[in-house]
Amino acid sequence: MTISVRLSDKDSELIKAYAEMNGMSISDLVRKAILEKIEDEYDLECYYKAMEDYEKNPKTYTSDEVKQMLKEWDEEDESI
Repeated sequence: MTISVRLSDKDSELIKAYAEMNGMSISDLVRKAILEKIEDEYDLECYYKAMEDYEKNPKTYTSDEVKQMLKEWDEEDESI
């Protein structure tokens, strides 16, 4: 897929300089920036969903409790 973007000369020079400074092509820089933006927004949505779930059931577990639960689940799987 090819995407065209109109940029001012100032923005274009800034992007070129940044790409060169980081040893990247402009295409790689733009691809990386867009994918990171999408990932950030997805992570934020996951956070909001997790907080919503937590507010409905605010039960928390210590790391030791989680380790014990995982150990018990592994033992159950082995017995099947």
